[in-house]
Formats: sequence, structure tokens, C-alpha cells
Amino acid sequence: MIIDLSGKTALVTGSTRGIGFAIAKGLALSGADVTVNGRTQVAVEEAIAALKKDAPKARVKGVAADLGTAAGCDALADAVPAVDILVNNVGIFGPQDFFDVPDKEWTRFFEVNVMSGVRLSRIYLPAMIDRNWGRVIFISSESGLNIPADMIHYGFTKTAQLSISRGLAKRLAGTGVTVNAVLPGPTLSDGVVDMLQHGSGEKGKTIEETAKAFVLAHRPSSIIKRAASVEEVANMVVYVASPEASATTGAALRVDGGVVDSIA
Repeated sequence: MIIDLSGKTALVTGSTRGIGFAIAKGLALSGADVTVNGRTQVAVEEAIAALKKDAPKARVKGVAADLGTAAGCDALADAVPAVDILVNNVGIFGPQDFFDVPDKEWTRFFEVNVMSGVRLSRIYLPAMIDRNWGRVIFISSESGLNIPADMIHYGFTKTAQLSISRGLAKRLAGTGVTVNAVLPGPTLSDGVVDMLQHGSGEKGKTIEETAKAFVLAHRPSSIIKRAASVEEVANMVVYVASPEASATTGAALRVDGGVVDSIA
């Protein structure tokens, strides 16, 4: 199967690094015109330069906007009025005990992880419906099913994304627009690497070895027994964004290495 996204436009939120960057790169290499997004102009410009280095023929542009606010989502929409593929990837995470998380932190996680996708879907979906074609993809997490005891405030936002994506898929029945969620497990994104390096006291280990030890200790149900690469997650997203995935909608597609111990 050859995925050709020539003529399609894509927006990947939170895509200056990590999983988002890998998704943007995968879409660009498949022929899509891609808009990357980050909070600062410097980060956006660096991401564009990196993408063009990896994919010299890619058609890439960027918009700096803080999508944790309604104003930031509106600013992005002003700069990019319409897209064929919307990947709601932007998100924040971090371990913190339930009793230490104040109201404002719950609100911040909800605004960034949940409301950004709600707002942008509301903005971009009407034109997709009019064109009888579109793809909306929420980057959720296995933590939306296996709520981490040390990141309850994060896990609940990922569960919310599953509800929204499933409900939206049903709302758009018969329109030619699909809505799906992709659920990474432990993945060697920049954020996870930073967290592991900060929290690990072990010397002389590669980041892959440190990540594997984390998976074995904290996600023992993993079948692959390691962290995934950002490219492995991006591959699933690129497929779901393609015309070849036209019969896949309302799905929660796991790229979790088998962490979620379920046959469904």
C-alpha cells in the first residue's frame, strides 16, 4: 500500500518536537501540505527548518499560537482557515500526586489537552463536511484507559478525548469525514526523554535502556517490553489520515505495545 496525500492540507498541533513533529514529518513525506504549530515563533521556525532538512521537497509552514486558550485557537484559525486533516496532538503531562494538584492545574490540563481539540474541531469540521472529505485525529494515550495513579489529572483528559472522538464520529455519520483517536503507550518523545533523564539516577545507561527499565517497572503488561519510537506512532496517524482508512472511524487505535491488557 502506497499512501499518497498529495493535494491534501494538514494541521498538526503541538508539532515542533516529539510525536507531533514525527506526525508532521510523516504527513509531509506522504505529500501533504503541512502546517506545524508551537507556542513560540522560534520553536516553529526550528521545526520547519528540521522538516525541510529531512524532507527537502516538503511543503511546510508554521503558526505560533498558544492553543491552551480560545484566543490562541482563533489566531491559528485566522492564519490557517481550512484543512483536510486535523491532528489534535498538543498536550501537556507530568506526574503529580492527586492531593497536590490545585484547581488551576486541573483547568490548565483540561484547556490544553481537551478544549484545544474541541475548539479546532468546531472550527475546521464544517468545511470538511461541505467537501465530503476530512480527517480528524485526536492523540490520546493508553493512560486514558489505564489511569496512572500519579497522573490522574492527565489521564482524565485522555479519557475525555476518547469520548469526544467517538461522539464526533457518530455526529458526522455519512459525511465522508472520519474521526478517530490514536493511543500511544510509553514513547520516546522529547518530553518523556526529559522526564526519564530528570528522574533517573542511573548512570551509564542509554535513554533506550532507561526507557525499557521504566516500561518493565511501570507498564509490566507491555508486550513489546520497550518504549515505542515517535515514528512508530506517526505511522499509525499517517495511515488513519489517508484515503485508505475510509472505513475506520470512531475507533480508539492503540499504539501502546500491548500495554492495555484487553482483546478489544
